[in-house]
Amino acid sequence: MNIKQAKEHIKNAVTLYLKKDEFGEYRIPVVRQRPLFLLGSPGIGKTAIMEQVAQELGIALVSYSMTHHTRQSALGLPFITHKEYGGQSFEISEYTMSEIIASIYETMEQSGIEEGILFLDEINCVSETLAPSMLQFLQYKVFGRHQVPEGWVIVTAGNPPEYNKSVREFDVVTMDRMKLVEVEADYATWKEYALARGIHNAITTYLDMKKDDFYRVETNVGGKSYVTARGWEDLSVMMLLCEEEGITVDETLVAQYIHNEKIVKEFTAYYELYNKYKKDYKIEEILAGTYSAQVQERARIAKFDERIALIGMILDKLISEMKENLETADFLTELMKPLKIMKANASDEDSVELVPQLCTKQAESRRKLMDTMTKAGTLSKEEKQKQRLVISFLEDCAREIRMKQLTTAKEGFMLLKAAFDKKVADMKAENTQIKERLHHVFGFCEVAFMDGNELLILMTELTVNTYSARFIATYGSEDYTRHNEELMLHERQDELLQEITELDL
Repeated sequence: MNIKQAKEHIKNAVTLYLKKDEFGEYRIPVVRQRPLFLLGSPGIGKTAIMEQVAQELGIALVSYSMTHHTRQSALGLPFITHKEYGGQSFEISEYTMSEIIASIYETMEQSGIEEGILFLDEINCVSETLAPSMLQFLQYKVFGRHQVPEGWVIVTAGNPPEYNKSVREFDVVTMDRMKLVEVEADYATWKEYALARGIHNAITTYLDMKKDDFYRVETNVGGKSYVTARGWEDLSVMMLLCEEEGITVDETLVAQYIHNEKIVKEFTAYYELYNKYKKDYKIEEILAGTYSAQVQERARIAKFDERIALIGMILDKLISEMKENLETADFLTELMKPLKIMKANASDEDSVELVPQLCTKQAESRRKLMDTMTKAGTLSKEEKQKQRLVISFLEDCAREIRMKQLTTAKEGFMLLKAAFDKKVADMKAENTQIKERLHHVFGFCEVAFMDGNELLILMTELTVNTYSARFIATYGSEDYTRHNEELMLHERQDELLQEITELDL
C-alpha cells in the first residue's frame, strides 16, 4: 500500500484500540492490542504520517528511534533494594523506570492528555542485548517492570533488510504479535503531500515528467545510489531559502540531497531551464492578464515539457495566493470566538480597560493551549500559524486601545471590531483579485493550448490540490465550472486517470 493508505489503516487501528465500553474499559484488552509495524523503504514519510494521525485524532505522540538505545536506557538501570520474606531480610535488584516509559508520563503530565501513540522507529535495528526483551514488550507493553500506560497505542516502524545492514529479521513468534503494514513509495500520493507542504515547484514539475526519478535505490560500481522522498523535501527547503538569499542552486548542493549522479545532473539542468522559463514568460503578467501576444504564441508552439513547466509555474504562484487567502479566512473565523466573548462583556458601564484585559486574557489562554499541544506533539503547522495570528491581533489591539483616549468598554470593543472588519474587507478584496487572476489563467491557456492535454492537466491540478479545490468550492469559478462540465470530471474519473497516465509526463 502507499503511505496515504497506510496512514488511514493506522488511524483506524488506533481509533479502535482506544474505543471504550459503557464502563470506561477499553474494548480490546492491552494484551490483544497488537503493535502496528510499519515496514517500508527509508525516507518515504513513515514518521510524518504518525504526526498527522496524532494531530487528527487529538491525542499525544511520543517518538523514539531505537537505534541508539541499549538495554540499560530502554529497560532502566538496576539498583539494590531490601525485602523481607518469611521473616528474613534479602537484598534484591530492581530496575529504575525506562526513559521511554518516563517520557510518556511526562507528556501526559505536561499536556493533560491521557491517551496517545508511542512511536518506536527503527524497531528492527535494536541492539543485540535489547532484542530478547522486545518480545515481552510487543506482547505485554512492558519495558523491564514498567508497563506502557493504558490508553497508549504502540506503533513501530522499520526498513527492510536490503536497505539497512543493522536490520535483524524478526522471527515468527515476534511477527505474530504485530500488525504488519507494508508501505511502498508512490509518487502520486507524495505529490498530494508535496503540494500541501509547498514543495518547490521545480521539483514537482520535474518529477511529473520523470516519475521514475522520485524514488530509487540502486547498487552500482561506485556503491549505493539512492533518491528518496525525504531527500526531495529537504532539497526543496534549501532551494527556497537559497532563492530568498540569492544563493545559486548548483550540482554540488543538489548532490547533498539527491545521491544519484545522473538525476543530479538532469535535475540541475532542468532547474536552470525552469528559471529561464520563469523569466521569459513573465508569470505575473499572465496572472494579471497583461501578457503579450508574443508570450502567448511562444506557449502555443512550445514543446510539451516546456508547457508543463509553464503550467506548473503559473499554478505555483496562484495556489500559494489561494493558500494565504484561505489561511486568513481560517484566522478570522477563529478570531470571531474571542470577539463574541468580548462583545457580550463590554458595555457603556464598564471601563475601557476591560477590553485590553480581555484581549490579554484570551491571548494568554491560547498560548497555554499551544504549549499544551506542542508538548503532546499534536500541534500542526497550520494550527500554530492560525493561533499566532489570533494572539498577535489581540495583543496589537490591546496596545492600541490603551493608547487611545477612550472611556468605555463599548468604545474599546468598537475599535476592536473596526480592525476586524478591515481585515475581512481586505480578505474579500483578495478573493476577488484571485478569482480574476484565475480567469486570466484560463483565458491564456484556452488560446495558447486550445483543447490540448495541457487544459486537462490544469483542471486536474486545480481539482486535486487541497487549497485550490477548497478556494474554488468556497468562492466559485465560472471558468472552472464550465471546463469541469465539458470534461465531466466526476463521471469520467477513471478515464481521466488513464489519460493522464498515458501522457507519460
